[in-house]
Amino acid sequence: MPHPRGRPRSFDEAAALDRATRVFWAQGYEPTSMSDLTEAMGISLSSLYAAFGSKRELFRRVVEDYQARFGMDVPAMLAEAATARQGVSAMLHTAARTYTGSDHPPGCLIISAANNCGEESADVRADLRHRRKRNVAALADRIDTDIARGLVPQQTEPHALASFYAAVLQGMSQRAQDHATEADLQTIADTAMQAWPDAQAGTSGRAGR
Repeated sequence: MPHPRGRPRSFDEAAALDRATRVFWAQGYEPTSMSDLTEAMGISLSSLYAAFGSKRELFRRVVEDYQARFGMDVPAMLAEAATARQGVSAMLHTAARTYTGSDHPPGCLIISAANNCGEESADVRADLRHRRKRNVAALADRIDTDIARGLVPQQTEPHALASFYAAVLQGMSQRAQDHATEADLQTIADTAMQAWPDAQAGTSGRAGR
């Protein structure tokens, strides 16, 4: 005789995950309490544990959902672009739109969500740090490839250039939290792209969007 199936979930998991994303995005990981989450998600604590396992696992799902839905998957952007320069321009201009969107909290969840975490959440800080470092490494690899293709000057240090644009991205996130507009951030993105090394002239050159 077959075992009876568990009761189907009485809530929309995708919608609940979206609401959890916005709470973590606005408040950060550690300041967000389980009661904050259950209230925002419209579910009971037992339902949250049954669906997501724990606050830590829910946050992992949130981060993956954020990257997929809000267009800030940097390795994917670099892979789709014809050149590293185009990939970085896409990354910065996408960030300008995403970080200032009116239907969600400002800035970047992956950059800011662990700012106020203590030692109890060291693993969360480490995970987000790893994701940021992975983005820098992916960009450095793409720059290195373009150096070999003659698209970036031979004397360029890939990791230094990648780190510079990662710092621009982090600064844009903070500016968004300080109420900068999309136009403000688009200007920052345009200005930052002027620093891209020009293989033809051997100096920095202006990059269009």
